[in-house]
Amino acid sequence: MDTLQNMRVFVRVVEAGSFTGAAQHLNTTTAYASRAVSDLEAHLRTRLLNRTTRRIALTEAGERYLQRCEQILAYVDQAEAEASDAHARPSGKLKVHAMTSFGQHYVVPAVGGYQQRYPEVQVELTLAQRVPDLLDEGYDVALVLAQDLPDSGLVSQRLGSAFSIACASPAYLERHGVPQTPTDLARHTCLQLVTPVFPTDEWTFQGPNGQETYKLPTATFQVNVAEAAAVAVREGMGIGLMPIYSAISGLRSGDLVWILPEYKSQEMNVYALYPSRQYLDAKIRTWVEYLRDVLPPTLAEDQTELRQFART
Repeated sequence: MDTLQNMRVFVRVVEAGSFTGAAQHLNTTTAYASRAVSDLEAHLRTRLLNRTTRRIALTEAGERYLQRCEQILAYVDQAEAEASDAHARPSGKLKVHAMTSFGQHYVVPAVGGYQQRYPEVQVELTLAQRVPDLLDEGYDVALVLAQDLPDSGLVSQRLGSAFSIACASPAYLERHGVPQTPTDLARHTCLQLVTPVFPTDEWTFQGPNGQETYKLPTATFQVNVAEAAAVAVREGMGIGLMPIYSAISGLRSGDLVWILPEYKSQEMNVYALYPSRQYLDAKIRTWVEYLRDVLPPTLAEDQTELRQFART
């Protein structure tokens, strides 16, 4: 038995004053309306309406039940309207997860622009060096950097790509010289940025001779956040392999020098992941659309600017 639907029929019968009038309003038959009320009474084991061939009248129990039905149906209508509105109008809380450094450089500014366009959305951004479980942890969208995505059943939108470059401080290079190829790194101190995506014991470069891999010796320093690695490189502690978005401000200021400019490393795709395409909440849909508009040109601008910092 569809109790909720039978409640609607019961309320309509009372409002119309007859089963026939209710049936006409609901575009159904008088027999269906009568059966719906009878099913309710059987389920409740209580008479709700006294019936004669000419009229109907509420029983005392029917009057109390009518009040509750009207309250319940009003809440249901309100819930359905709110849910439908969520599909049409961006509002409410949007829970976003992003990798730490990428989130600081790209996602936080994107949130600012998005909220100017959609001020009724409250964004809760979590930054962490891991890929979350969207369903278990309740995130609406995750921004992930990966070479490829495993088959997870999630919907993905590719937003561009990013890569890492080798950097050192001017003072370090003055003391130890400038490496010209990845094999020259064997004579230098290499600092390790540990991420969930790439192995911690090797650096892989794409350059004039194709792919070259440098096996790292035991690291004197390793860290899991790119900004901390950038500080270590600026302090002259060694050479670091850093995402360009973490290196670019140091390159602009002259605190960092891009070495091996013919080589790039750890090229990754940037993906937005979210649970489903069907009945997509408006805040998720518009957030992903906004990222698709603003992130690719921003990533491309940084990569274009990078060329002026090449040092051979």
